Amino acid sequence: MSDPLSSALVLFSGGQDSATCLAWALERYDRVETIGFDYGQRHAVELACRPRFLSALRAALPAWDARLGEDHVVDASVLKSLGQTAMTHDVEIRMTDAGLPNTFVPGRNLLFLTLAGALAVRRGIGVLVGGMCETDYSGYPDCRLETIRAQQETLRLGLGADIRIETPLMYLDKAATWQRARELGGDVLVGLILEETHTCYLGERGERHAWGYGCGTCPACELRAAGWQRWQDAA
Repeated sequence: MSDPLSSALVLFSGGQDSATCLAWALERYDRVETIGFDYGQRHAVELACRPRFLSALRAALPAWDARLGEDHVVDASVLKSLGQTAMTHDVEIRMTDAGLPNTFVPGRNLLFLTLAGALAVRRGIGVLVGGMCETDYSGYPDCRLETIRAQQETLRLGLGADIRIETPLMYLDKAATWQRARELGGDVLVGLILEETHTCYLGERGERHAWGYGCGTCPACELRAAGWQRWQDAA
């Protein structure tokens, strides 16, 4: 039986960060599987992008194709039933009284990691990989390293398994994330991320910018575009 710590399950949303994390895992682990979540998101464009990106990645980078295993999509729509957020309902993006943008979905990453951990132990996988980041984020408490480390210990205790959570982008800004993608998969991977991933909060995919598709004005687009420009300026 193979060592569970030689395999990874990547939380792959279909966005830039998780695509970069997938490449990171494919460089390091013998077997890599992916998991995505349908949580009733307001715009499910990322879910539609997931299979297209995976298919394009397999075709463009055969060495990684050999390591890339099954993809799983899990129903996490209970999150939408718990209350409104700008990610799950047609409401304007704004700051809340708690000092967080209403794009924050309370409990989302905690639930995702719990579901991923439960799947991982059934699949004989010991490593979860997520794109959580403290550098370019909106103050989401479930993206902080402290939270991730606590969740890792909870999974280890609750599942009775040596589960590890890796967050390779934790201290990278978006410019550094573009650079990491190039280091991992060259211009081929950068091109796939530009063309096949999606980050826009409004689900806009009509216009192709230098940095990819999106409305260009929501916080996610602004962050991705600014990171792209800083990376280009530093080249």
